[in-house]
Amino acid sequence: MSIELSDLANAMRRGDLIPYLGPGVLAPVVERETGVSMPADSDSLILAMNKGRPMSKRLMWEFPRAAMDVELKRGRSAVNRFLDHTYGQRQWTRAPLHDWLAKLAPHYVIDINRDTQLQDSYADRPHTLIRGISRIAGTDYRFRIHAYDGDRYQEIDQDQVDPAAPILFKPLGSPRPDATYIASDADFVDYLTELMGGFGLPRFLKEYRVGRQYLFLGLRLTRDTERMVLSDVIYAAGEPAGWALIPEPTDKERRYCEKKDIQLVEADIDDLLAADGFTANDSATAEAVAGAAEAGC
Repeated sequence: MSIELSDLANAMRRGDLIPYLGPGVLAPVVERETGVSMPADSDSLILAMNKGRPMSKRLMWEFPRAAMDVELKRGRSAVNRFLDHTYGQRQWTRAPLHDWLAKLAPHYVIDINRDTQLQDSYADRPHTLIRGISRIAGTDYRFRIHAYDGDRYQEIDQDQVDPAAPILFKPLGSPRPDATYIASDADFVDYLTELMGGFGLPRFLKEYRVGRQYLFLGLRLTRDTERMVLSDVIYAAGEPAGWALIPEPTDKERRYCEKKDIQLVEADIDDLLAADGFTANDSATAEAVAGAAEAGC
């Protein structure tokens, strides 16, 4: 079934599609001071964590495997410090897709990146933030929920969630309001086990997702870990489950999308934004406004 990019953009605008964000949405982002690209995908994260040096071929296969190696040698805190520094302490430019989403303000967004740009997009409005946790005692669940009132976050129980507030779901965590991450193999084993068992999502979200359709953006479906997260997060999706924008998809991606009833669209994020009339000038304006706000203007 073919579909036009403008139709997907309009469906997003109407709230008929849930955006599911992968590392590719951050590809245009660079550090303000140095111009260095933000590490977001598996390879760039491994290189950044290892101070620009490649690790062994076995460890370069996937970031969780490399993070597990670092954790075993230097402790879990070493991985967390790296992620804190990368996403919580450095200043980055804005991704055009995040500026577009800030204008659309979808009710529910899934973001498997660990940065704060999605949260920044909703900084001017109340919302509910859900983040994955792992290997934490004293709880039956593998998530934490924070309510944002337009000024600050406060941790709440799932029964206290405002159903009218937008939902930002970051399964792999973020540094704000306090750091929590799913990063190493051990993290993923624990998190995915509980996600499959029904303890990785709050009740209201499991009810809300039934029959929904998704738009997968910036997500290459070649990594087993990311595919397992996707499979459990979109459980009970509609028919089709959604559409994935993947330029030049591999045979592996084609087979996976067919298996999951996801329609492939051989295009990229820039094509989608252009189809909706969102230009570089729009993003530049949003960037300038964000910069002025940071400067206290």
